Amino acid sequence: MNRDEAESILSEAGSLPEGDFPLLEAAIACAIHEDPARDPGSAREIAAIAVERLSERLKRESPEEAIAETMAGDLGLSGDLFTLEDPDNADVISVAGRRKGLAVTVGLFYLHAARKCGLTLQGVDFPGHFLLRIETDEGPLALDPFSEGRVVLPSELTRRALHAGLTPNVADRLDRLMAPVSDRAVLLRLQNIVYANATAYGDFARAERAAMRRALLDPTDHRPWLDVAAAREGQGALAGALEALQRATALDGGAALAARAQRERVRLRLN
Repeated sequence: MNRDEAESILSEAGSLPEGDFPLLEAAIACAIHEDPARDPGSAREIAAIAVERLSERLKRESPEEAIAETMAGDLGLSGDLFTLEDPDNADVISVAGRRKGLAVTVGLFYLHAARKCGLTLQGVDFPGHFLLRIETDEGPLALDPFSEGRVVLPSELTRRALHAGLTPNVADRLDRLMAPVSDRAVLLRLQNIVYANATAYGDFARAERAAMRRALLDPTDHRPWLDVAAAREGQGALAGALEALQRATALDGGAALAARAQRERVRLRLN
């Protein structure tokens, strides 16, 4: 798979309804789009093993125990505690080899295996830290893929929410703290992280690729094109930045004042 083929896969995924979104294959396409000189076989292999092991464990263990033991115990997947900002942590192919990464990247393997085994597991866009929500006979539980899939108690969720800056009346609302998000939103969150880190380090080429992936995965949203424009401007590609800003303006009907102002500033620099 080359970069153009990866973009085609992401574009097709972006056109699909939420229930048909191909999470693992779209995540692999994102990784290849970032670095085409790799074999995605390792990511697919670990995903297949996860499905096999989880299927066996579910015969004798509760859902939350089975998935945590499968992913963290059998496969050794966990968060990277020491080099959190390493770009490999946001890449499913690299994580498949290293067996560690960001919570959201590791969580992708949890979600894929759970889907294949009939579990109701969803991502939770928790502030500052990605979590998973699993439905059990006793009700929903929060799991932390970064911490070997351990259950996060309601009191801990509230504490984390307060630490992240949420107000007490929101931090006590477990229904809001554990609101599930779509698989597309999970992968978009990962690309947002890649974009933010790349921008912080001045790697505007990498930032542009991450923003472009977001644009392909969510073709109705104008905001990724604003980030494409900013990344291109950071590289001195002003004509490309202007083109991206025009795409953003067209998508939102010209309502984004910031996009129009940014476009005018870039246009003036071109003259």
